Amino acid sequence: MNLDIFEAIKLALRMLGANRLRAFLTMIGISIGIGAVIALLAIGTGVQQYINNQFTSAGTNLIGIVPGRIQRGPGGGQNPFGQSSFLTMGDYRAVVAGTPNIEAHAADFTSIGNFAYGPRTSQVQVSGVTPSFSQVRNWRVASGRFVEEADVGGRARVVVLGQTVVEDLFPDEDPIGKQVKINNVPFRVIGTMESKGASFLGDQDAIAFIPLSTAQERLFQRQAQARTGERIVSTIYLQATSDDARPQIQAIARDILRERHRLGPDDPDDFSIISQTELLNTFGAVTSVLTLFLGAIAAISLLVGGIGIMNIMLVSVTERTREIGLRKAIGATPSAILGQFLIEAVVLSLIGGLIGILLGVGIALGVTRFVEFDAIVRPDAVLLAVGFSVAVGLFFGIYPARRASRLNPIEALRFE
Repeated sequence: MNLDIFEAIKLALRMLGANRLRAFLTMIGISIGIGAVIALLAIGTGVQQYINNQFTSAGTNLIGIVPGRIQRGPGGGQNPFGQSSFLTMGDYRAVVAGTPNIEAHAADFTSIGNFAYGPRTSQVQVSGVTPSFSQVRNWRVASGRFVEEADVGGRARVVVLGQTVVEDLFPDEDPIGKQVKINNVPFRVIGTMESKGASFLGDQDAIAFIPLSTAQERLFQRQAQARTGERIVSTIYLQATSDDARPQIQAIARDILRERHRLGPDDPDDFSIISQTELLNTFGAVTSVLTLFLGAIAAISLLVGGIGIMNIMLVSVTERTREIGLRKAIGATPSAILGQFLIEAVVLSLIGGLIGILLGVGIALGVTRFVEFDAIVRPDAVLLAVGFSVAVGLFFGIYPARRASRLNPIEALRFE
């Protein structure tokens, strides 16, 4: 008697239906394991996509140069080398003039400003910028205009407000053309920026932009002047023509700055060149490892669920010993008995896996309601979960199935 797969599946479903509570309790481990794996993979993928979008929204093929050396690893951070470490307008011009394959460039000087409009106040970041800053950082104007060359040339007291500042100072009116005070210096509002929302770096809209020359020579004159008399910049931004050109740009910019800062062959850099691509790859590697680690922990419940399947199948073999003996007596082969019990184990595991998929998707969608990113359930993750649940059923069902197939039919018929 050969095994009829469809008949075996029907019989497996019938046997599970006859022991609903026992089957349900056995499937819980599989369901929880599969659900946890899918939910964690969906959340991990969502976090990676969120980080990627955050970096992309800041510009593409972007390279940033900042003063001080950023330490990597435990205890990392920025080592400013005391007061001797700074970047100047001369550095900015030299790097731009001497570096090929630059599509766009910008510089800024950043500090904190106290804003006032009538009785309303706000304290946010103020960035003195060059006109190309909005292009390089992929930041669009919502109304009015951005800083222009004429503003920089004339050290104009004009300001472009981020949406958080607009909400704080102008909740019920159009800010364009109004006059605000920054550190008690009057500025005319010429534009507002589109909202970028919150990121892992904080509220990106709590910012205002003024001409770089105005920041350096009027608003933050003492802070922005080096001991040499040169004007300081906080960051130099370089936008590469392509990602392939990035390594060359970084190498040339480093050589230029080392020469300008009179650093010897054994002296460490007193500046840091940060690539958007490198940062993205670093964050991606961290989130991938974390996701896999959490997924491995969740897979432990799959092991527990598999052991539960083995137990219930061993109990089933014991309870159905006389049935196995009768089937063998009328011609059932050992392979047919083996296949029957393997199919029952796989069906039990597969049903638990399907329930786990629904559970995992539900958890992922539920988490999305409370976080800034969207969990992404990928089809390959679902297929992986289904395949894994089948594999668990096969692996933990083999021993009980082999035990059933090896029963002596005469002894099985005598079993009480």
